[in-house]
Amino acid sequence: MKKNNILSKTVKSAVCVTIALSVFAFGAAENKTYAATPKSKNLIASSKNYIGTPYQYGAKTGDTDSFDCSSFTQFMFQSFGVWLPRTSAAQASMGKKVDRGSLSMGDLVFFNTNGRSISHVAIYAGNNQIIHSSSSKGVTISDMNSSYWKGKYVTARRVL
Repeated sequence: MKKNNILSKTVKSAVCVTIALSVFAFGAAENKTYAATPKSKNLIASSKNYIGTPYQYGAKTGDTDSFDCSSFTQFMFQSFGVWLPRTSAAQASMGKKVDRGSLSMGDLVFFNTNGRSISHVAIYAGNNQIIHSSSSKGVTISDMNSSYWKGKYVTARRVL
């Protein structure tokens, strides 16, 4: 009986340690930060200059009086020597796929806001923040872990 009790306590301890290590390991991976490059930091700084610029669906490429989400990302990346296609869905095929836990400043982040497919693109600004052209606020910074954005995340791409 005493042997079974010791064995039971040992097994319980091992299970607790395994659970604790798993939670730590998965939690650490989610919060892992990747170093931003000087180019990506400049991209974010430049993007912030457009905060408050109004939203216009189908805004013309190169027009800086208004943006939709993909014309904003297209314009910002073009000014850093990276050509992107005009739509968010097309931009989602560019560059290298990045896991959500491996995001770095300057990564393109894609969302499904229409319930069908990729329909929104933003630039990852670090610390779970995105800079994008929102239909309600124009160019703005949002928390991608907010209740609105968190469930709409689809993928991310690194093009810088």
